[in-house]
Amino acid sequence: MPGSLALILHAHLPFVRHPEHEHFLEEEWFFEAITESYIPLLRVMQRLVDDSVPFKLTMSLTPTLCAMLQDPLLRDRYVQHLDLLIDLAAREQKRNRKHPQLRELADFYSKMFREIRAFFVDECRQDLLEIFRNLRETGALEIIASAATHGSLPILQQQAPQAARAQILIGRDVYVDLFRAGPSGFWLPECAYAPGLEAILQEANIRWFVLDTHGLLFGKPRPCRSMYAPCYTPAGPAAFARDRDSSRQVWSVQEGYPGDPAYREFYRDIGFDLPIEHLGPVARGSRKFSGVKYHRITGRGDEKQLYDRAAAENAAAKHASHFLEQRRQQIREISELGFDPIVVAPFDAELFGHWWFEGPSFLEQFIRQVANEQDFRLTTPSEFLAAHPTQQIVQPSASTWGENGHLAVWLDSSNAWIYPHLHIATRRMSEAARSHAENCSPLADRLLKQLARELLLAQSSDWAFLIKTGTAPEYATNRTIDHLARFDRLHDQFVANDLDEEFLRDCEWRDNLFPNLNWQYYV
Repeated sequence: MPGSLALILHAHLPFVRHPEHEHFLEEEWFFEAITESYIPLLRVMQRLVDDSVPFKLTMSLTPTLCAMLQDPLLRDRYVQHLDLLIDLAAREQKRNRKHPQLRELADFYSKMFREIRAFFVDECRQDLLEIFRNLRETGALEIIASAATHGSLPILQQQAPQAARAQILIGRDVYVDLFRAGPSGFWLPECAYAPGLEAILQEANIRWFVLDTHGLLFGKPRPCRSMYAPCYTPAGPAAFARDRDSSRQVWSVQEGYPGDPAYREFYRDIGFDLPIEHLGPVARGSRKFSGVKYHRITGRGDEKQLYDRAAAENAAAKHASHFLEQRRQQIREISELGFDPIVVAPFDAELFGHWWFEGPSFLEQFIRQVANEQDFRLTTPSEFLAAHPTQQIVQPSASTWGENGHLAVWLDSSNAWIYPHLHIATRRMSEAARSHAENCSPLADRLLKQLARELLLAQSSDWAFLIKTGTAPEYATNRTIDHLARFDRLHDQFVANDLDEEFLRDCEWRDNLFPNLNWQYYV
């Protein structure tokens, strides 16, 4: 029997938008992801559709990412960012004119940045979500929903069930607003699950979600088909388990493909190599990643050799063939057990292009090769469930895809201070919502929406992650404190019936996501 492979890309960034500043460094997380991941992935899918290559791919687009992709300010700032990169590449072409290999690489970046600008401005009219919608309508791409601000649902559920419920239902509502249909699948932030969440997913009319491997393997009763078939939860939605072998083969730098010495080195960037005055306006007086990288993964420091684009493309093609053979062998062995298996391989979408520059090329070549495959086919979890509606019922166990498979990253001594404040704010939000559930003026409605926005943004799992990993601890700490402070000030004014409408307008201007937010979910 032929088997199935479901590739799932989780596209997410925290909501980072600072209109109060002319330029804000952390907004470049968003710009880098568009340049190196989202546009390359969209172009891959467009080429496959244009070439009539059959494929199935699943992507989650989180509500915070969608809010940024829709935002006119961030769209304009992204075009300005591209213009600075094009200017930098032009100066690099001039600087490297006497060095053939470096000049070739400078030409490559100049062409890449110009093509991306043309795609974003001329072809997309700055609206990448419309391209995602078009691909969804072809049937090749299934887009699934996620929680409103990527809150850690097991932690929020433990503190107050209405907090997890609001994250899920508001995330569902955003999806419906964007895609004019309800989602079938739902991405649990950090792949984090705890028993009871499936009841909220059922309320949201979600058909399936993804767990890490042990979330299903340690379920009760034990799944009779291991991780290679979904299981229905007692509340209804089906749980698919991540296949660790196929996942590790792709994302692991130590064991997987991205560590191949032919590939581009992520950390070696001219933003740190060249004199800061040469970098020009793109640097804005500080050292940072520019996106122009001339070296491949070899040796250390100055020992690294120059990047060879052709060699990297060849490596991606070989790895695509190897991945295909590995999946073919894996699915053949599982099929011998007498059932039609599905291998679920979820990844962060930003792995493809941003962290692993050749990732989109690998993905495209793999999909083109699978088109001629006889032993298995690409599918989506929704399509698999439609073809295999009868499955075992299992109560999954608590799990995440974080380090060691549990919540330690988000419940650490460095970030645990966040949660008592979130708990108090959630209780206050619920009390305020209940007090106006039956009779709410337009002004109170505005204020309750903004209270919910500030609370949701403070709940983002990204802040705890960035604090624990030390990636951007000061920024993450300030974001948490700022959202809670705005929540407290608005709440105190609300209770005292002494609203400062100018302050409310300022909050709405800063944190302007989710215009149709339903605060009644906190009742």
